[in-house]
Amino acid sequence: MYEPIRTKSVHTRACTTPDFPHRSREEELDIQLAGHLTALLAVTDELRALEPSGELDTAAERLACQVARLRWGSPLPERSRELGGGAPPTPAARAAHGDASRVTELHRRAHALAGRALVVAASRADTAAAILSAERLDAHTAALAGPRSPITAG
Repeated sequence: MYEPIRTKSVHTRACTTPDFPHRSREEELDIQLAGHLTALLAVTDELRALEPSGELDTAAERLACQVARLRWGSPLPERSRELGGGAPPTPAARAAHGDASRVTELHRRAHALAGRALVVAASRADTAAAILSAERLDAHTAALAGPRSPITAG
């Protein structure tokens, strides 16, 4: 009833063509993890601009090192600084954006990105990235929970 297909599918041809660029599952996961960590680094830098702290500075540097490791094979200090691990923006920039709703939204976004990075890091069995992602997930969870009152016996 129908005429048979005489040519191979473009997908089949791509798989048999030797010059077609192929990536392994590991390479794809590396790219995906680097993307999530880069996005988390960008949000961390925004948070550093609004709420400067030593913890966020340390987190930004560690994230930059992980991204450098995934992209270039080793955590190079000069490359990690290029990725955002440098000094936070000036106080004038902080004052322009420093409202609480913006900070809360950034913590929510960072929490989601850290969760995604954790899933991919666990999938590729990258212990260093998984630990860093879990730490950032916990930090943003705590920031979203807000200050807690002390427990008193009574």
